[in-house]
Amino acid sequence: MTQPILRVSNLTKTFTMHLQNGLHMPVMNDVAFEVFNGECVVLAGPSGVGKSTLLKLIYGNYSADMGDIELRVGDEFINLVDADPRLILDIRRTKIGYVSQFLSAIPRVSALDLVAEVAQNWGHEEAKSLEKAQTMLARLNIPERLWHLPPATFSGGEQQRVNIARGFMGEHEMLLLDEPTASLDAINRKVVLSMIEEKKQAGAAMLGIFHDAETRNAVADREIDVTSFAVAA
Repeated sequence: MTQPILRVSNLTKTFTMHLQNGLHMPVMNDVAFEVFNGECVVLAGPSGVGKSTLLKLIYGNYSADMGDIELRVGDEFINLVDADPRLILDIRRTKIGYVSQFLSAIPRVSALDLVAEVAQNWGHEEAKSLEKAQTMLARLNIPERLWHLPPATFSGGEQQRVNIARGFMGEHEMLLLDEPTASLDAINRKVVLSMIEEKKQAGAAMLGIFHDAETRNAVADREIDVTSFAVAA
């Protein structure tokens, strides 16, 4: 039987509100699911139910109260809940990527260099990295006149597409997608959907949040209703 790339079990998360006298706010309880290579699994449920929180737990931005988040690395599973922070950073670099609608970039670095940097980090030579970056930016309809400018000067939609370019330039075996198409027009949304399909065909696993039903239906191999794990207010 094929082993999943991700196993989540008995996962619980509570936020502590330090500005409200340490009030404890339970968010989710007993989360359990698996994700396999070559599929796109969509986290479904209304806003505020904890979908983004779940992605951030998996990526290590948030710590879990209890439970397991096991990522398959080679022939073994590593529990990300109690993994060493240095190991988490290495896993982010080599195994699991994160793509959101928000760009976090170094000021004054050009869009082309930002995207090419990802290819170089994966071992491609500088010339090949620049070529791959140009292809990616063109595919996402970033005008060539903007390639040598810092994305901080771009529109929100253009910044989002640069962020998508960086995320999909990597060769991670798993991608976490946090509403990557939220602000895109129909043409660029279709481009991203084709990129997701190509990643699936290459064997990558994806776990994502998509804000509209049409996009969810287009990419989802199956859905996980996060409402079933949510703690009632």
